Amino acid sequence: MPQVDTHCPYCALQCGMRLDGVRVTPRDFPVNAGGLCQKGWTAGELLTSPRRLTSPMVRENGVLEPVGWDFALDFVARKLRELQEAHGPDAVAVFGGGGLTNEKAYLLGKFARVALGTSQIDYNGRFCMSSAAAAGSKAFGADRGMPFPVTDLGDADVVLLAGANPAETMPPFTQHLRGADLIVVDPRRTPTAELASLHLAPAPGTDLALALGILHAVVADGHLDQSYVDRRTNGFDAMWRIAASWWPERAERITGVSAADMRLAAAKLAGARNAYILTARGTEQHATGTATVGGWINLALSLGLPGRAGSGYGCLTGQGNGQGGREHGQKADQLPGYRKLDDPAAREYVAGVWGVDPDSLPGPGRSASELLEALGQEGGPKALMVFGSNVVVSAPRSQRVQDRLSAVDLLVVADFVLSETAALADVVLPVTQWAEEDGTLTNLEGRILLRRKAIDPPPGVRSDLDVLNGLAERLGQPEGRFPADAETAFDELRIASKGGIADYSGVSYNRLRAGEALHWPVPADDHPGTPRMFLDAFAHPDGRARFVPVEHTGPAELPDDEFPLQATTGRVLQHYQSGAQTRLVDELNDVVPEAFVEVHPDTAKRAGLEEGDQARIRSRRGETTAKVRFVQSLRPDLVFVPFHFPGGQRANLFTNPALDPVSRMPEFKVCAVSLSTVDGAA
Repeated sequence: MPQVDTHCPYCALQCGMRLDGVRVTPRDFPVNAGGLCQKGWTAGELLTSPRRLTSPMVRENGVLEPVGWDFALDFVARKLRELQEAHGPDAVAVFGGGGLTNEKAYLLGKFARVALGTSQIDYNGRFCMSSAAAAGSKAFGADRGMPFPVTDLGDADVVLLAGANPAETMPPFTQHLRGADLIVVDPRRTPTAELASLHLAPAPGTDLALALGILHAVVADGHLDQSYVDRRTNGFDAMWRIAASWWPERAERITGVSAADMRLAAAKLAGARNAYILTARGTEQHATGTATVGGWINLALSLGLPGRAGSGYGCLTGQGNGQGGREHGQKADQLPGYRKLDDPAAREYVAGVWGVDPDSLPGPGRSASELLEALGQEGGPKALMVFGSNVVVSAPRSQRVQDRLSAVDLLVVADFVLSETAALADVVLPVTQWAEEDGTLTNLEGRILLRRKAIDPPPGVRSDLDVLNGLAERLGQPEGRFPADAETAFDELRIASKGGIADYSGVSYNRLRAGEALHWPVPADDHPGTPRMFLDAFAHPDGRARFVPVEHTGPAELPDDEFPLQATTGRVLQHYQSGAQTRLVDELNDVVPEAFVEVHPDTAKRAGLEEGDQARIRSRRGETTAKVRFVQSLRPDLVFVPFHFPGGQRANLFTNPALDPVSRMPEFKVCAVSLSTVDGAA
């Protein structure tokens, strides 16, 4: 096949690459400028993995056995009908993923609400971007992770990164920070923190206290952009009534960050000609994540950064289509175009596009964690269909999730390998990979990208769109309502999103094939797109941004005598998400083949551990084992474990499932733990 220009299958940077068969070379695309990380360079190996699934499988007598497609789809459709007839529409749940293309995310939401009539749908983006999305929507009236192009960062004088480690999670991104004075907020001395002129290392779960302390310094030291606040915002006084009590010395006692460094950060940001504040998972994956992101947004607004050319606030989206995935209907409360499912006008419009009665559409359902917890319970779903997610590894309290999956009457998983979740399924459906199909994704800067088919899939493999088409028709839907062709599905998405916050109606495959850079909203065929949002007005009806009053409350769980340490989790350069893909690539797995725990040497020795020993990390919910790595720069009260590994090495065996009251984000980033030898007491 000829060389094909496409995009990386991993993170939301969506680096440009070229495929010649399965051989990867980088290309000069704006976000990566000819660079790739180790994951991108080795992405072609996924396409020839010997662990590839090529036949549907149905569990018989406890064993997954290969079957034909018609048998598998007939079996699934029959079981779904039986369960819904016995228990109602919500007896079936659907779980999607932030790596699915826009077309798949759109049709998955439509499939759940039209073909199944269930309210029970959510996706793993709930574990990724939900807090930033909720805070951004409150403040600006719209959620686009970065409302400006990545390349704008190249002109920044100062950039503050809160809870972000792009040097490992998206290495090509760091080239855009080379000219900036970098401030990094992270309890760990990460590779990104090593690049900073100022590293602020707050105690885990105290980011909001730090944001309030810096904001107080901005106002008290005369850096407030009063003209901007008056012209472009509402709510400053209510916010300041809280922030006024967070003088830096008070915040220092909570965070451990010196008051002098808080004032220095405020002065650096205020003195910059162009400045940005960027957040990521480290500051978002908390039971107070929405409020914490709101604190960083308040800081940005006080400095007059959002909606100003050359400056701004943004969030570094994690998953490949974490942005588009939450815009078009696979979230529990959303319809295409970022419309709300409980909005009567939105229901009427989208139902008209779909050709159904608005009253037939279900209301909002459970969020991801609550959906997984309800599986097999009284009043909960009896069946679960999973597309593009590996919840046995990625969800909090993962042993509990595994138990709930085992309790349902039917578990169906569509995947291209036998992931830890697929291995539990009653039916496994082998689907295409990234290079074997056309489809669009929306990267972290809101740019819609066309990822092109480069190779044919193995015989016996179908796309997720084919699967949804086949099941929908077996469930009685009219032929053509669920198109199996990606471009046809996208053309319908365009119409369904028209007039919404995330308006794709002016985007077409032809425009994308021609190389146009189209950042949503794109409300007409001749519209150039919106690379920079909010320059004239924010998306609230009055055009103003909102300061939101937020107060620091701290982690949901504090250390005590039994669990004296705090644990945090995250990613390493060589692996991605649950590791289901990267653990198949020898070059990546050879570098990091197993879980490890970063710990200060003194803390490890008090627990009777030496470097290289296997340690037991235990919380109130469960425990995991990992190899000890000494890190001199780590806080003595903190341990770090990456979450990419299965079985007894799952970090999410011990993480806290406490949920943010707004975003329903679990508290992945901090919990109380003990550390001990594998056979010893903590």
